[in-house]
Amino acid sequence: MDGTTQWIALPFLALSLGAASLACRLNLGGPERLPSPPEPSNAAATEIAQSWTNALAGAVVTGRLEVILTEEQLTSALSARLAGDENPILQSPTVYLRDGTIQIYGLVQEEMIEASVRLVITPVLDSEGRLGFALTSADFGPVPAPEGLRASLSGMLSEFLAGPMGTLATGIRVTSVAIADGELAIVAELR
Repeated sequence: MDGTTQWIALPFLALSLGAASLACRLNLGGPERLPSPPEPSNAAATEIAQSWTNALAGAVVTGRLEVILTEEQLTSALSARLAGDENPILQSPTVYLRDGTIQIYGLVQEEMIEASVRLVITPVLDSEGRLGFALTSADFGPVPAPEGLRASLSGMLSEFLAGPMGTLATGIRVTSVAIADGELAIVAELR
């Protein structure tokens, strides 16, 4: 190539590289999942419904409802719930139950941006014994999640986590919630 041809080819090369980079998704990175993530399974997803059924059957006899859910069950149920959405806000979720919090790791894709996300959720009991969940932290890639994303994720997760309790709310009073060592324990009494 002579000098003139090189100068003509250079803008086309730059344009080609620019177009290729636009075609790629920008990955912001983000928080790393904890070691030994629970693997989702269809069997574990259906175990949650069975756990609630068994707890209710026991409550009829004793007046006390006790449910223990595991990381694998919650990861599986959340994965199944999100799989039903056409454009899920959170992909590849993993639920960890540690140190009094529910930590959810996953992947968020918003247009051309992709980032790992970590949500920290704390259970909250009000004076009436109603169970709620507060999104206390949301890290989106290397920065805090935008407020719109936080609100959307918070609503979806509250519905998912409190769903079985919401349908029973008038008939039970939650007395305690404990999260540790991969398990979420909910204890309630019949009203």
